[in-house]
Formats: sequence, C-alpha cells, structure tokens
Amino acid sequence: MTPPDLMNSEWRCADCGPVSPLQVAERVGPGMVETVTARIGDTPEAVGSPMPLWCLWPLPPGWVMAGAAWAGDDRTGVRATAVACSGPAPLGGGPADLVLVAEEPGVGLGTRFAGIPGPDPGALLADVMADELPGHAENPAHAKVRADGHPAPLWSVKSPTDRSAYVGEARGRWLYAITWPSSAGYLLAEDVVLHDLSEWLPPELVYGAPSPYLHGLV
Repeated sequence: MTPPDLMNSEWRCADCGPVSPLQVAERVGPGMVETVTARIGDTPEAVGSPMPLWCLWPLPPGWVMAGAAWAGDDRTGVRATAVACSGPAPLGGGPADLVLVAEEPGVGLGTRFAGIPGPDPGALLADVMADELPGHAENPAHAKVRADGHPAPLWSVKSPTDRSAYVGEARGRWLYAITWPSSAGYLLAEDVVLHDLSEWLPPELVYGAPSPYLHGLV
C-alpha cells in the first residue's frame, strides 16, 4: 500500500486501486476505544452519521475485548471500524476469536477479514438470499443479533474453511461478524447483543491480549 503523493490524493493498493488505510490501536485497554472514537468524531460531517464501533455487550462468559481499529484518513474520515473479541470456543476445544466490522459500501475491510473477494459481499449475499427454502417467502437469517436494541439479521457467506463469515446490515452500513475457527460461528446462535462503544464505554468491559487477526498475522 502506498500513501498519497503528487500524482494521487488517495492511499493505493497495487492490486485494488484506491483503498482506505487500516489503523490499529496500539494498546488494548480503554485508551484504544477513546482513540478510535476520537477519530470517529473527527470525521467530516459531509460523510454522514458517525460510524458505529460494535462490540459484544454484555460479553459472553470468559470473553474479552482484544483490539480495535479503523479504516480511513484525514481526508475521508473513518469509513470502517473493527473490534476484536476473544474467548472460549462455544463448542469447547480451545480459544475462539471474533472480529466485528462496520463499514461503508466499497471499503473492503470486512471482505479482507472474511477472506472473500471484492470490496463488498453483495454478490455472495445475493446468492445466499436467492437460495429460498421451500415454503418460505425468503431465506431466513442464519444469525439474529441485536445492534443497540434493533434486530440485525446476518447471513453466512462462503469463506475459507478456517473461519466463518456472517454479513448483514445495521445503521445503513455493512455489518460483518467473522469468527476463527469456523465452528466458533455457533457463538452467533446464542442471544448476541451488539453495543456501539462510541456512544458509551461500559466500565465493566474486560480487556485481553491483542488479537493477531487485526494485524493480519494469522
């Protein structure tokens, strides 16, 4: 990825063209949330309503928040956010990781974590939605989470076998939930509630070791 220069005003990827650079908060703790929310607050008003910073809340038993990141620059403001959580796998057998992404169309941060092609999941989601079940007017959601009290249905899309990827919409933005390993997707079968940390930071939020997934180390 190359930064803006005399020829281009945008960050660019040799393969993808213009991209929004990913910034990962360095230390896990309350300060990282303040760093990201400050950047959200600095986003130009013309961009639209503030980007949410979704996190599991309350956290499932044994789970912790393991990192936060945002995509964007001083010109565009925050165009996507990501929060990492980790904890015991819902079916047992070791640790599990979850990354929640909120993003504007065309950013591609969620597809990057999900391991699927393109900047948006629209084509894959359309394929899932087209596979209607007999006797149903439409394909029911694979996961029914709530985002700040509002239903946010998610559909499972095809991804690499080491993870599961669910996609939907909340507040007019793409909402991704990506889990490692793939079996950890069963976490979303439970009563999952998402809270926007940019609106209120729960003092009881527990923090853990930094997630390697936000840095692309795994």
